[in-house]
Amino acid sequence: MGERDEYRDGTFCWAELSSTDQEAAKAFYGALLGWQAEDVPTGEEHYSLQLVDGMRVAAIAPQPPQQRGSGVPSMWNSYVSVSDADAVAARARELGADVHAGPFDVFSAGRMAVIQDPQGAYFMLWQAGETIGAGLVNAPGALVWNELQSPDLDASASFYGDLLGWGAEEAPSPQGRYLTIVNGGAYNGGMRELTPPAPPSWLVYFGVEDVERALAKAGELGARTLAGPIDIEMARIAVVMDPQGAVFALYAGHMEP
Repeated sequence: MGERDEYRDGTFCWAELSSTDQEAAKAFYGALLGWQAEDVPTGEEHYSLQLVDGMRVAAIAPQPPQQRGSGVPSMWNSYVSVSDADAVAARARELGADVHAGPFDVFSAGRMAVIQDPQGAYFMLWQAGETIGAGLVNAPGALVWNELQSPDLDASASFYGDLLGWGAEEAPSPQGRYLTIVNGGAYNGGMRELTPPAPPSWLVYFGVEDVERALAKAGELGARTLAGPIDIEMARIAVVMDPQGAVFALYAGHMEP
């Protein structure tokens, strides 16, 4: 299992669901991925940490009021670890991104910013304070991969390379170009060509023991299969929409330690 007590800069470190129905989402992912919820009060609401074997793997949060009022569906957010959120957010703006929110402190847990890249995909910066992000990755029920859908792969690779120091390696794919992200010598996610009508976005992958079994369970719980099962070189994957409209992926296969 991939237990973590720190993250290299530029590494995906956390996944957070912004949900239109937090309690329903907790029930769905708990039944599908075996998550146990640990609710942390945040004023009148709560931030629900999701645990596997007592280790943090993700969170489920209530959707912000402005998104709810605009009819935005639930969505998964991808966080990238950085040492200085202010400096990276300023650099993102110089490179043509929109600093949608922040940088701002999240109590004593850390400091974050919300960025929309020049091609339109949102992601978060996370500067660790008391919390590094996920304590467990690359395991069943945990985050195993993050994948960008971009309308311009070369521009995206250039932006993230300049901002976070990522390298991008061409990888074989039967569905158009695919770039594997390399960060400090480690594989850190991927980028693929956008498939309309999907918007530019980061897709989160969670590990499971068996994709077919997980898809069947997801269907019983009210989710919809969008793609798959698909065989790739090292795993079997599928893309799913949860009952509140958030899109995520399932992954069964080789997982890095």
